Amino acid sequence: MHSIAKQIETAMIADRFRLRRRLRSLEEHAKQGRNVQPQLDQLARQVADSAERARQRASARPPIAYDDTLPIVGQRAKIAATIAEHQVVVVCGETGSGKSTQLPKICLELGRGVHGMIGHTQPRRIAARAVATRIAEEVGVSLGTQVGFKVRFADATNPDTLSN
Repeated sequence: MHSIAKQIETAMIADRFRLRRRLRSLEEHAKQGRNVQPQLDQLARQVADSAERARQRASARPPIAYDDTLPIVGQRAKIAATIAEHQVVVVCGETGSGKSTQLPKICLELGRGVHGMIGHTQPRRIAARAVATRIAEEVGVSLGTQVGFKVRFADATNPDTLSN
Protein backbone atom coordinates (compact mmCIF):
# COMPACT_ATOMS: atom_id res chain seq x y z
CA MET A 1 0.00 0.00 0.00
CA HIS A 2 2.95 2.28 0.59
CA SER A 3 3.97 2.07 -3.07
CA ILE A 4 0.47 3.09 -4.16
CA ALA A 5 0.62 6.09 -1.82
CA LYS A 6 3.87 7.20 -3.47
CA GLN A 7 2.43 6.71 -6.96
CA ILE A 8 -0.59 8.87 -6.14
CA GLU A 9 1.77 11.87 -6.11
CA THR A 10 2.30 11.36 -9.86
CA ALA A 11 -1.46 11.33 -10.57
CA MET A 12 -3.57 14.24 -11.76
CA ILE A 13 -4.31 16.68 -8.95
CA ALA A 14 -8.06 16.33 -9.55
CA ASP A 15 -7.78 12.59 -8.82
CA ARG A 16 -5.46 12.65 -5.81
CA PHE A 17 -8.00 13.33 -3.06
CA ARG A 18 -10.32 10.56 -4.24
CA LEU A 19 -7.44 8.09 -4.66
CA ARG A 20 -5.98 8.88 -1.21
CA ARG A 21 -9.39 8.54 0.42
CA ARG A 22 -9.93 5.16 -1.25
CA LEU A 23 -6.47 3.99 -0.15
CA ARG A 24 -7.16 5.02 3.48
CA SER A 25 -10.44 3.13 3.37
CA LEU A 26 -8.72 0.01 2.08
CA GLU A 27 -6.03 0.31 4.75
CA GLU A 28 -8.74 0.39 7.43
CA HIS A 29 -10.42 -2.67 5.94
CA ALA A 30 -7.07 -4.48 5.82
CA LYS A 31 -6.51 -3.71 9.52
CA GLN A 32 -9.85 -5.40 10.21
CA GLY A 33 -8.56 -8.53 8.50
CA ARG A 34 -10.54 -8.20 5.28
CA ASN A 35 -9.13 -9.28 1.94
CA VAL A 36 -8.65 -6.04 0.01
CA GLN A 37 -6.25 -7.25 -2.67
CA PRO A 38 -8.75 -7.07 -5.57
CA GLN A 39 -9.68 -3.51 -4.60
CA LEU A 40 -5.99 -2.60 -4.21
CA ASP A 41 -5.29 -3.93 -7.68
CA GLN A 42 -8.16 -1.84 -9.08
CA LEU A 43 -6.89 1.25 -7.21
CA ALA A 44 -3.36 0.67 -8.54
CA ARG A 45 -4.78 0.62 -12.10
CA GLN A 46 -6.68 3.87 -11.48
CA VAL A 47 -3.53 5.53 -10.12
CA ALA A 48 -1.52 4.28 -13.10
CA ASP A 49 -4.16 5.59 -15.54
CA SER A 50 -4.15 9.03 -13.91
CA ALA A 51 -0.34 9.14 -13.86
CA GLU A 52 -0.24 8.14 -17.53
CA ARG A 53 -2.63 10.98 -18.35
CA ALA A 54 -0.24 13.38 -16.60
CA ARG A 55 2.72 11.96 -18.57
CA GLN A 56 0.79 12.43 -21.83
CA ARG A 57 -0.02 16.01 -20.89
CA ALA A 58 3.66 16.64 -20.11
CA SER A 59 4.75 15.32 -23.47
CA ALA A 60 2.12 17.44 -25.24
CA ARG A 61 3.29 20.71 -23.71
CA PRO A 62 3.91 23.22 -26.49
CA PRO A 63 7.35 24.84 -26.85
CA ILE A 64 7.54 28.19 -25.11
CA ALA A 65 9.00 31.32 -26.70
CA TYR A 66 9.05 34.79 -25.18
CA ASP A 67 8.82 38.29 -26.62
CA ASP A 68 12.01 39.94 -25.36
CA THR A 69 10.54 43.40 -25.91
CA LEU A 70 8.15 42.92 -22.98
CA PRO A 71 9.52 44.21 -19.65
CA ILE A 72 8.39 41.16 -17.67
CA VAL A 73 10.57 38.86 -19.80
CA GLY A 74 13.69 40.56 -18.42
CA GLN A 75 12.63 39.37 -14.95
CA ARG A 76 11.60 35.88 -16.11
CA ALA A 77 14.26 33.94 -14.17
CA LYS A 78 13.54 35.79 -10.94
CA ILE A 79 9.79 35.38 -11.37
CA ALA A 80 10.13 31.68 -12.20
CA ALA A 81 12.29 31.07 -9.11
CA THR A 82 9.78 32.92 -6.93
CA ILE A 83 6.85 30.94 -8.35
CA ALA A 84 8.74 27.69 -7.79
CA GLU A 85 9.47 28.58 -4.16
CA HIS A 86 6.14 30.07 -3.07
CA GLN A 87 2.50 29.05 -3.20
CA VAL A 88 1.23 32.60 -3.74
CA VAL A 89 3.06 35.24 -5.76
CA VAL A 90 1.88 38.76 -6.55
CA VAL A 91 3.42 40.38 -9.61
CA CYS A 92 2.89 44.09 -10.17
CA GLY A 93 3.79 45.89 -13.36
CA GLU A 94 2.69 48.51 -15.80
CA THR A 95 -0.14 47.92 -18.23
CA GLY A 96 1.33 46.30 -21.33
CA SER A 97 4.34 44.83 -19.53
CA GLY A 98 3.30 41.27 -20.43
CA LYS A 99 1.96 40.03 -17.10
CA SER A 100 -1.23 38.48 -18.49
CA THR A 101 0.37 36.66 -21.41
CA GLN A 102 3.84 35.80 -20.14
CA LEU A 103 3.09 34.59 -16.58
CA PRO A 104 1.05 31.59 -17.78
CA LYS A 105 3.90 30.73 -20.17
CA ILE A 106 6.43 30.95 -17.31
CA CYS A 107 4.20 28.59 -15.31
CA LEU A 108 3.99 26.18 -18.25
CA GLU A 109 7.77 26.24 -18.57
CA LEU A 110 8.02 25.36 -14.85
CA GLY A 111 5.86 22.29 -15.46
CA ARG A 112 2.69 23.72 -14.01
CA GLY A 113 -0.43 22.66 -15.85
CA VAL A 114 0.73 19.06 -16.28
CA HIS A 115 -0.98 17.59 -13.21
CA GLY A 116 -3.73 20.19 -13.17
CA MET A 117 -4.61 23.43 -14.90
CA ILE A 118 -3.12 26.91 -14.74
CA GLY A 119 -5.95 29.28 -13.88
CA HIS A 120 -5.82 32.85 -15.10
CA THR A 121 -8.54 35.26 -14.06
CA GLN A 122 -9.74 38.33 -15.88
CA PRO A 123 -12.41 40.82 -14.78
CA ARG A 124 -14.48 40.53 -17.96
CA ARG A 125 -15.52 37.69 -20.25
CA ILE A 126 -14.17 39.42 -23.34
CA ALA A 127 -10.79 39.94 -21.64
CA ALA A 128 -10.65 36.27 -20.64
CA ARG A 129 -11.23 35.17 -24.20
CA ALA A 130 -8.80 37.73 -25.63
CA VAL A 131 -5.97 36.75 -23.27
CA ALA A 132 -6.54 33.03 -23.89
CA THR A 133 -6.54 33.65 -27.65
CA ARG A 134 -3.29 35.61 -27.40
CA ILE A 135 -1.55 32.96 -25.29
CA ALA A 136 -2.71 30.21 -27.65
CA GLU A 137 -1.30 32.16 -30.61
CA GLU A 138 2.01 32.78 -28.83
CA VAL A 139 2.53 29.09 -27.99
CA GLY A 140 1.28 27.96 -31.38
CA VAL A 141 -1.80 25.94 -30.44
CA SER A 142 -5.47 26.21 -31.32
CA LEU A 143 -7.69 27.89 -28.75
CA GLY A 144 -9.56 25.22 -26.81
CA THR A 145 -6.75 22.64 -26.94
CA GLN A 146 -3.82 23.10 -24.54
CA VAL A 147 -4.90 26.70 -23.94
CA GLY A 148 -8.54 27.51 -23.39
CA PHE A 149 -10.93 29.71 -21.48
CA LYS A 150 -14.00 29.25 -19.39
CA VAL A 151 -16.52 31.99 -18.67
CA ARG A 152 -20.18 31.98 -17.86
CA PHE A 153 -22.09 30.29 -20.71
CA ALA A 154 -18.90 29.37 -22.61
CA ASP A 155 -16.33 26.65 -22.00
CA ALA A 156 -13.44 26.31 -24.45
CA THR A 157 -11.45 23.76 -22.43
CA ASN A 158 -11.01 20.00 -22.59
CA PRO A 159 -9.26 17.36 -20.46
CA ASP A 160 -5.94 18.21 -22.17
CA THR A 161 -6.12 21.95 -21.45
CA LEU A 162 -3.03 23.09 -19.55
CA SER A 163 -3.94 26.75 -19.09
CA ASN A 164 -7.16 28.74 -19.06
